[in-house]
Amino acid sequence: MTKIAATIAADLLKIKAVTLRPNEPFTWASGMHSPIYTDNRLTISYPTVRTHIATGIAAIIREQYPDTEVIAGVATAGIPHAAWVAQILELPLIYVRSKPKDHGAGRQIEGVFKPGEKVVMLDDLISTGGSVLQAAKAVQAEGGDIQAVGSIFSYQLAAATTNFAAAKLPLFSLTNYTTLIEVARQANEITDDDLASLHAWRQNPASWGAEH
Repeated sequence: MTKIAATIAADLLKIKAVTLRPNEPFTWASGMHSPIYTDNRLTISYPTVRTHIATGIAAIIREQYPDTEVIAGVATAGIPHAAWVAQILELPLIYVRSKPKDHGAGRQIEGVFKPGEKVVMLDDLISTGGSVLQAAKAVQAEGGDIQAVGSIFSYQLAAATTNFAAAKLPLFSLTNYTTLIEVARQANEITDDDLASLHAWRQNPASWGAEH
């Protein structure tokens, strides 16, 4: 657990961007039962939290992807964070819709970049990675060279690992599910039994759902 990962996890818990409910699970749109609900859109309303996020992501890009030429935000939740990171790094910003507009010029990508430019894409959350990888394909189709995909938080689901490997794209997240539940336990927000149940969900979400 790195310092920045623990800081962001504590931030998300403090502002209630993350809710842990191992005994009263949520049902995701996919139908899967989950002990966690995440709404990272809340982070934009907290200046200190959003600064931690932007500076943390910018530091990773400087260290690991120093040749980055463009920052891309995935609509809609990734856009504000991408904008703040682009400002820190003094790089151009683009953003990518889930699909092309059905009016006007019909663009899916807004902003200016050139074919061959190195792009880091940012979103607020990674579950399976499906939506952000679709956005990455749109940028690649226009000639962008995706260096990596970054996020504030990752559920660390096996499906995401598989999907990013298939797309041959690296993924980084400021914090993740394992760190978050450990920080929650240290803060006495959950019990040892809760922690065990939460770990079990990540290992096998389908099986966990059958038991709750």
